[in-house]
Amino acid sequence: MLRTELTDAPTAPRRTALISGASIGGPALAYWLNRYGYAVTVVEKAGAPRSGGYPIDIRGTALEVVRKMGLLPQLRDAHIDLRRLTFLDEDGNEVTSLHPHNVTGGVAGHDLEVRRGDLTDALHTAVRDDVEFLFNDSIDTFDQSGHGVDVTFRGGGRRTFDVVVGADGMRSHTRGLVFGPIAQFQRYLGYCFAVFTMPNIFALSHETVMWNTPGRAAALYATGDGDDVHAFLNFAQPEPPFDAFADPEAQQNLVAKVFADAGWEVPGMLAAMRDADDVFFDAVGQIRMPSWSSGRVALVGDAAYAPSFLTGQGTSLALVGAYMLAGSLADRDHAAGFAAYERDTRKFVTANQGLVGEGGAALFPTTEQALEQRNSRLRSLSAMPPPEGRPAHTALTLPEFAPTM
Repeated sequence: MLRTELTDAPTAPRRTALISGASIGGPALAYWLNRYGYAVTVVEKAGAPRSGGYPIDIRGTALEVVRKMGLLPQLRDAHIDLRRLTFLDEDGNEVTSLHPHNVTGGVAGHDLEVRRGDLTDALHTAVRDDVEFLFNDSIDTFDQSGHGVDVTFRGGGRRTFDVVVGADGMRSHTRGLVFGPIAQFQRYLGYCFAVFTMPNIFALSHETVMWNTPGRAAALYATGDGDDVHAFLNFAQPEPPFDAFADPEAQQNLVAKVFADAGWEVPGMLAAMRDADDVFFDAVGQIRMPSWSSGRVALVGDAAYAPSFLTGQGTSLALVGAYMLAGSLADRDHAAGFAAYERDTRKFVTANQGLVGEGGAALFPTTEQALEQRNSRLRSLSAMPPPEGRPAHTALTLPEFAPTM
């Protein structure tokens, strides 16, 4: 008698993806690519997920992304209930005090504001059991070929991946390796800023207080009743201070010089800046690229389309972009997937980057006349109900992508 043996049919190997950056866009992309059958590796130059950081907003379409990830209840619990935004004049006198949503266009009871560290922790926890993380490492070089991307890591390893994605921020190393220097893609918006934490000696609670003179702003942001507040110093600067970007001492010297004669609480803020261990300094700008991919390498989040903090949409664009990129790759090869990602996402990105022109920069006037006009508008806002939310925040309806796992 004949005997036949049944054997399992061979399965196709999982496609592989390397993501550079473990902040927001990187882990979000890893989550969705894993659901679509990819074996995902995330490389991050820091030693662990980065905690702390300035509070960030999650609005509009991005709320649907975190809901689909099952993170919305956790992030609702972490929501910062900012209740008051007070503007002061040069002498520290109150111009007006109003609810933050009157200024930001947020929707009370719907939009989220959370500590950056709470979001990064939630994203990392959601993927850490399914995704490989390489901390204390980064991409050194890579070489694209017909079979994949051959990557050399700064830690010494060498591996090949089907696709590589840069989710490594506005000053993306991945973008630099593929597309060249940042200068050709950065749209400088005329401001620089420094942000850091300092002791809450002001008895502030769930509020922001902002002092302005033409071309300068100083703000104290209390996310709760804790011992610390976030200090923020923003100033107009005709050209980016390129010499200061790699020199923390030069950054602080520049800030101190600009605010040397400032009143209110600014002298104490400058002193606290010198003692702070978390000072972050940068230029205010956007990244605008004609294409977000080249060959087997693509970009997501700030690396591809940073909108600047003036829009309040950087985090939301990273979350939505990660969802759209992963879904576009779910059942397509890299070339078709990258093309679909850009085709279906660019209009949403452009609308949100355009929020700068709808009033973001107007919070930081550079002339006496513009400052008085801004103050008049703010006084009128305090007597009006908050807006229903800007259409750009919800301008994209998420398509449904079928998971393969």
